[in-house]
Amino acid sequence: MTDILDYQGQRVHMIGIGGSSMSGLAEMLLKEGYTVTGSDNANSHAVERLRAMGIQVAVGHRAENVEGAALEIFSAAISPENPERQRARELGIPEMERSVLLGQLMRGHKNAVCVSGAHGKTTTSSMIAETLMDCGMDPTVSFGGRLDALGGGSRVGGKDVFVAEACEFHGSFLEMHPTIAVVLNIDADHLDWYRDIDHIEAAFGQFLSLLPPHGVALGWGEDRRVLQLFTRLACEKRTFGLEKGNDYYPENLCYSDTGCPRYDLMFRGSRLGRIELKVAGSFNVINSLAAFAACHCAGAEPEKIAESLSRFAGVHRRFELTGIIDGVKMYHDYGHNPAEMKAALDVAKMQKPNHLWAVMQPHTYSRVKGLFQDYLTCTQAADYTLVTDIFAAREKDPGDIKAEMVVEGMRAHGVDAVHTPTFDDTEKYLRAHWQPGDLVLTMGCGNINLLNEQMQLHGDTEK
Repeated sequence: MTDILDYQGQRVHMIGIGGSSMSGLAEMLLKEGYTVTGSDNANSHAVERLRAMGIQVAVGHRAENVEGAALEIFSAAISPENPERQRARELGIPEMERSVLLGQLMRGHKNAVCVSGAHGKTTTSSMIAETLMDCGMDPTVSFGGRLDALGGGSRVGGKDVFVAEACEFHGSFLEMHPTIAVVLNIDADHLDWYRDIDHIEAAFGQFLSLLPPHGVALGWGEDRRVLQLFTRLACEKRTFGLEKGNDYYPENLCYSDTGCPRYDLMFRGSRLGRIELKVAGSFNVINSLAAFAACHCAGAEPEKIAESLSRFAGVHRRFELTGIIDGVKMYHDYGHNPAEMKAALDVAKMQKPNHLWAVMQPHTYSRVKGLFQDYLTCTQAADYTLVTDIFAAREKDPGDIKAEMVVEGMRAHGVDAVHTPTFDDTEKYLRAHWQPGDLVLTMGCGNINLLNEQMQLHGDTEK
């Protein structure tokens, strides 16, 4: 098996280096003494940041990009037909999938905290990473987001704790080596890879089986699928959730005027601290309980954990205020399936805008087809919904699913929805119809965040 340690000091080429996880791993490899190059299909902030570090990044995938590399890294989204992968095989250059690299990098750490789940992975991983740093620990970190406390999505620390986002896409989390495994939830997603929800549950079961006998499984105690998997584990198991039957649960839970939760953190009947979150939404109660549990199991002091979580200001692209234009607050959220979009809109509603605008960029044809009925009602909390064309990402257009079909179905369910195919169309519609005091929430994990940037460039803004 190819081992990343055999290539230290040599050139490693990364296809899709601008991706949220890949860019973080590129930074990590660079700091560990590897020579890193890469390619991506477009310029981005991540690409520019990597270039500023001295990493050579080519825009466009071409066979010559990989020539001279000792090892090639690719993500599960990069097909075998990619010209750089094809050229690597012709030249006999070894290939390694991104999740294999991540799993190898966490080897040798006393604790490997791997955060899984359909929703909330990046926020919870960020909470854990920032909290461990605040508690005086020195974590190594890799997750698919950008946290100001890290200056990115990765950090090279000591060998005591490794914090990683463990994604179920293509079974990537099965390459991890967890000692503390967090399961936030089990829900239907990535149905281009999984057969159905039972297949997804089975994959999470395989993930949990990677825990050693001395490991700890942490799971949401109000998810019956999580609890079902826990009955099969021989290692220590702890649950978190809103009910008192969990090991970690809140008491005296209340919310600020903007929806930020406040509660006493309880562990098996004992109060361990007071948490007053700066991030809104009931789902962040669950995320923070999971983060507290992980840090607690990793050896951090409870009072310091609570203090740090109360300072956590969020991660980029998670209900992030990007600016105010014409008196309208513009937010962006990475949510890309119906459950995540609904949760983000519930938080937006707590801000009490005059009118709430949902701007959705559906992500991948397979996801829209697999969760089609859920898309039709997920924006009901909004006053108005705009739907752009579907972001293809790694997929080719099958020809049997269109954004117009989503809009038509939404209208049939009483949603005031309009198809605005491009960012220019969306901007034009918003500017023609919004009013001061409104709130716009753009949602998706494609490039919909660029709409927020585009609109800020085109008008007077404040932050």
